[in-house]
Amino acid sequence: MSSPRASLDNFASALGHWVIRWRYLVALACILAALAAASGARFLSFSTDYRVFFDEDNPRVQSYEALQRIYTKTDSVQFVIKPAQGEIVQERILEAVIALTERAWQIPYTTRVDSLSNYQYTSADGDDLTVEDLVQAPGSLTQADLDLIREVSQTEPVIAGRIMSRDGTTTGIVATLQLPDEAALAVPEANAFSVALAQEFRRQYPDLTIAVTGLVPLNNAFNEASVNDLKSLIPLMYGVILAVILISLRTITGTLLTMLVVALSAMIAMGLAGWAGIKLTPPSSIAPTIILTIAVADSVHFLITMLRDMRRGLGKREAIVSSMRVNFAPITLTSATTVIGFLSLNFSESPPFHDLGNMAATGAAAAWILSILLLPALLAMLPVRVKVGRAANNRSIERFANFVIGRHKPILWAMVAATIVFAALIPRNQVNEKFVSYFDESIPFRTDTDFASENLTGIYQIEFSLPAEGDGGISDPAYLERLDAFAQFLREQPNVLHVNSFADVFKRLNMNMNGDDPDFYRLPEGRDLSAQYLLLYEFSLPYGLWLGRQQPDHGRQIGDPPDRHPRRCLHRANARH
Repeated sequence: MSSPRASLDNFASALGHWVIRWRYLVALACILAALAAASGARFLSFSTDYRVFFDEDNPRVQSYEALQRIYTKTDSVQFVIKPAQGEIVQERILEAVIALTERAWQIPYTTRVDSLSNYQYTSADGDDLTVEDLVQAPGSLTQADLDLIREVSQTEPVIAGRIMSRDGTTTGIVATLQLPDEAALAVPEANAFSVALAQEFRRQYPDLTIAVTGLVPLNNAFNEASVNDLKSLIPLMYGVILAVILISLRTITGTLLTMLVVALSAMIAMGLAGWAGIKLTPPSSIAPTIILTIAVADSVHFLITMLRDMRRGLGKREAIVSSMRVNFAPITLTSATTVIGFLSLNFSESPPFHDLGNMAATGAAAAWILSILLLPALLAMLPVRVKVGRAANNRSIERFANFVIGRHKPILWAMVAATIVFAALIPRNQVNEKFVSYFDESIPFRTDTDFASENLTGIYQIEFSLPAEGDGGISDPAYLERLDAFAQFLREQPNVLHVNSFADVFKRLNMNMNGDDPDFYRLPEGRDLSAQYLLLYEFSLPYGLWLGRQQPDHGRQIGDPPDRHPRRCLHRANARH
């Protein structure tokens, strides 16, 4: 009775003979199957939505989407402007702010643009409430006008620290976008327009630094970084591996066939991903690089054994069968464990890592099949020239092996000590989810966002939806007091740079309706009075600034009349990490 090892060797030898006998059909079948699978690559596309990193049942994603359903979506593009010298509040700079604000309305899918120039400044005129743009006709501004703009930009909680920096040298223009849910080109389209607009104003105002950041540039940066990697890293790796294999194997046929197996393995994995409807993301886009490494290893193992036997005098076909017998079990075992390892990524909570694991596992399986079928079939068909007796022994490897065997105990203990030392450093690893750090400084989004964070405000936001009881509950003085207390609590937290609270609107309205007396910059005392202030103010707001951005919209469209009975409002805190 033969042993399992002998049975496996016999099977591998029989497989080798079978592949050689039917080499033309085997090669044709493998190539046609690979091309059929790879044809699905035409369905691949990049996802530019950061929410793909989370499962649909993720509680934080569900909370975020519920927040957007209640209020409005908050995809945005922010232009950050800083002059080379001086402050923002000077006529020429304000002229640029107004011009860029007006042009920003042309960004695709824009529903609102907020800036220092169109901040809705409220003031009292007898019994009337005046709501108007803070900056008007910069060419005719008086010193009193400039002083008022400077004072408001530093004292109004809505803009101080968000639209205008605390030192008055940097300002922001925020375009809010309503992106369609199923439009893959919407983000690149909006981002391209925004970048071109910033470049236009840089040429027009060379003394201004204009950075572009926000959620739309973030999503686009993920897409651009992945595409750039595919265009640069993969060709570079193929070139390096091609050179290394050619130098190591010293056979053009073997090198080209190895690269063919590598390319087909990656094409199969990417094509099947396309057939499965998988969208590429930054994690899953590195699958071709992983597959390249796996496929090279399988093919090189087979080729090295075959070439070694040919140098020892075996014929090509006998060497193919011998290599199949020697390498079938190791290649199969390593491929199986690799596939299992990558499939374990399906237990990750992030869907892109599911896709990465499945694509890499598919590529590893394809590399295994091609290495034991297509590679030997093509080797049997094509000429492979090897000089008998050349490089039969590698003396440097033998010397190294003898060194390790002769000093195995010291080497063992040295490796154990090194392992303990490095393992002790594991607790120093820290989880860092600052998405800006995902990108190299060569990516414009990274440098622009760093500039915005250093000069204006943080880009990380936390939004709180605070429900009130009953119809019109947000006009309840008790509710407003709790709302204001929570805003004050947030402002006292470390790294918090700006808090936008609806309570601040009530405070300013109360002051306006009492003759702009600063002593009345406090919450109204009566519920009816608060409701009247709110109604008067909301009917005075311009296009796109309805209070559904801080109150629930209940399905209203931009420009629709305001809710008469709002039940909750939104807090937004900006932070720098």
